[in-house]
Amino acid sequence: QVQLVESGGGLVQAGGSLRLSCAASESIFSINRMGWYRQAPGKQRELVATETSGGSKNYADSGKGRFTISRDNAKNTVYLQMNSLKPEVTAEYYCYACRGWETYWGQGTQVTVSS
Repeated sequence: QVQLVESGGGLVQAGGSLRLSCAASESIFSINRMGWYRQAPGKQRELVATETSGGSKNYADSGKGRFTISRDNAKNTVYLQMNSLKPEVTAEYYCYACRGWETYWGQGTQVTVSS
């Protein structure tokens, strides 16, 4: 079972930046897809960004041009760089990893953007 630990969340003013990190407990070389979801209070969990093992990336419309996902196989870590942050992206951010038919989730890291 892959364990995922997120870090890098916090409180930031609108227009600021944060970089989230997700460290896996084992090699992510064989993990097909890793990425980030977020969930705001009272809302469903929604996709933020994902990257496949082949390097294909996908972003929610809300993050295109401002968010960048990347993965470092040597460090078993996936990152989410978030720039020009807006208050509406305030949420708990969860890292996930898909390997075969299994999906693993981290515990989440809170991102709060103040106006």
